[in-house]
Amino acid sequence: MTVYFIGAGPGAADLITLRGARTLAACQVCLYAGSLVPEELLAECPPDSRLVDTANLDLDAIERELVAAHEAGLDVARLHSGDPSVFSAVAEQMRRLDAAGVPYEVVPGVPAFAAAAAALKRELTVPTVGQTVILTRISQQATPMPAGEDLATLGASGALLVLHLGARYVDRIVSELLPHYGVDCPAAVVAYASRADEVVLRGTLGDIAGQVKSAGVLRTAVILVGRTLGASQFRDSHLYSAERDRHAC
Repeated sequence: MTVYFIGAGPGAADLITLRGARTLAACQVCLYAGSLVPEELLAECPPDSRLVDTANLDLDAIERELVAAHEAGLDVARLHSGDPSVFSAVAEQMRRLDAAGVPYEVVPGVPAFAAAAAALKRELTVPTVGQTVILTRISQQATPMPAGEDLATLGASGALLVLHLGARYVDRIVSELLPHYGVDCPAAVVAYASRADEVVLRGTLGDIAGQVKSAGVLRTAVILVGRTLGASQFRDSHLYSAERDRHAC
């Protein structure tokens, strides 16, 4: 028996990976966050599988479901939105499974920031403009940020920032980034990336907060800030350059 932590992708049911879909179809138990994972994905589960919506379960209850399946010899698909490697809360579940002696594997998925970049039709790394992307969030009452990971510190790098879980705090984000990026720095917000109700907002640090409020975006969104979002004049990459020696080792 194995627990499979499966990245369900950013929202569209067809953005789950082939491996993820095959694994989901082979598991007798599926735990999923009903508020984030599209219902269409559940159609991939076996007809007689046990489906458990974890939206209202705490960590103890989730652990009990996983351990009970292990004791019954049943494989479990633990569906998480996006990719399990970022802001997925799988680390504490893995820790519990390690302690209980329950085996598990991870199946990666399409992360929200990749779906947001696709919606914006932008490459987040552009030659001579920006080659660094920082995935982060802001400190909130329930989960403070570690020392040195505040926006003022990260913003000093000038790298493109992708902020998760921050749409409600857009005013605060803008005020903390303005000293580092300037009022004219390109900014964007993508909510419900890849879904039918996707919302794409483009602007600058000077106007993006107003756009977010006007659109009523409060959750399931990523905020992107950085010069690569608006880059048009930049050097072509060396990868496809005619001057590149394609016979070199």
